[in-house]
Amino acid sequence: MCTAITYRTRDFYFGRTLDLEFSYNAEVTVTPRNFPLPFRHSQTLERHYAFIGMARTEDGYPLYFDGCNEKGLCMAGLDFTGSAHYGCGSGDRKICHFELIPWILGQCANLREVRSKLEQLHLMGDAFREDIPPARLHWLIADRDQALTLEATREGIRWHENPAGVLTNNPPFEQMLFSLNQYLHLTPEEPENRFARQLRLEPFTHGLGAMGLPGDLSSPSRFVRAAFTKLNAVSGETESESVGQFFHILDTVSQTRGCSRTEDGDCEITVYTCCCNADRGIYYYTTYENRQITAVSMEKEDPEGRELIRYPRMEQQQILYQN
Repeated sequence: MCTAITYRTRDFYFGRTLDLEFSYNAEVTVTPRNFPLPFRHSQTLERHYAFIGMARTEDGYPLYFDGCNEKGLCMAGLDFTGSAHYGCGSGDRKICHFELIPWILGQCANLREVRSKLEQLHLMGDAFREDIPPARLHWLIADRDQALTLEATREGIRWHENPAGVLTNNPPFEQMLFSLNQYLHLTPEEPENRFARQLRLEPFTHGLGAMGLPGDLSSPSRFVRAAFTKLNAVSGETESESVGQFFHILDTVSQTRGCSRTEDGDCEITVYTCCCNADRGIYYYTTYENRQITAVSMEKEDPEGRELIRYPRMEQQQILYQN
C-alpha cells in the first residue's frame, strides 16, 4: 500500500511512500532527453523531456514508480488491486501500464497537456516480461497548480480533479474523496462545547479538535489522515523547512514492520519515502533502514545524455554522533 501527496510553499513538492512486504531494489534514476523510450505498441520517443524518479531498471528499460520532469510535472503509480482493469480507453494510442509514467512525463509540461494526451490513451495490460506480471495501479498526476487522479476500471478510463492532492489505494478515488464528508467536524483548533449547553465541558489537552481522525493503516484511513495533515500543515518557505515538513506529513501514514501482515505472514513496511522539489528537479528520499534524507539533483546531470543515470538507494542507517 502507498500514499502520495502534493505540497506547496515557495516551491512545489510531490512525493509518496512505497509500502510493500519486499523491495524491488529500485534506484533514483534520471532519464535524459535523448535516452530512447520505446513503447510496445507505439513509436519510440527519441527525444523528450528529462525526468527523475525512483525506478527499477529491467532489460535496460526504467520501470518508474514515481517521478517528475524538467517542467515540474509529477506522477506516481499506486496499488489499485481490486479495481484496476486494463485494455480500455477510447483513444488509439496503445500504451502499456508500465510505460505510462515515461509516456506522460516525457511529453507533457502541465496538466492541460496531460488531459489532451489522456484523450488519446488506450491503456494496455501487457506483462513487461513473463516473470514480471502486470501491476494493478492508479496514478496521481500534478503540476504546481492542480492535481488529478487517473483510474482504469471496468467502466473505462477516467480522470478526476483531485482538490486534496492526496491518493492512497482501493477503493476508487471518488469514494475516497466523498468519505471526507464524514470528518467535517475535525479541526486543528481547540474544540467548542457543542455536546450540551447545560454542561460545563472544556478541553483538557491539546489536539482534541482532531478526535475521530482515523489512525489505522487501511487505505481509506490513510487517505483521510494524509489529507487532514497535509491541508492543515504549516511550513516555512526555505528548502529545508519545506522538505522537512513534507517528510513529517508522510510520516503520519508510514508503515512499521509488524503492524500490517500479509496472508503469508510477511510484514509490510514503508520501503522508501520520497519528496521531489519539482521546481528544481531535486529528488529527496529516506528508506526504512536509513532515516537520513538523501538527495539527487537532476540539474547536476547532463540533460542531453543518451544513457540512464542511476543512483542506488542508500539503505544503511546514517547516524551523526555529536560526542
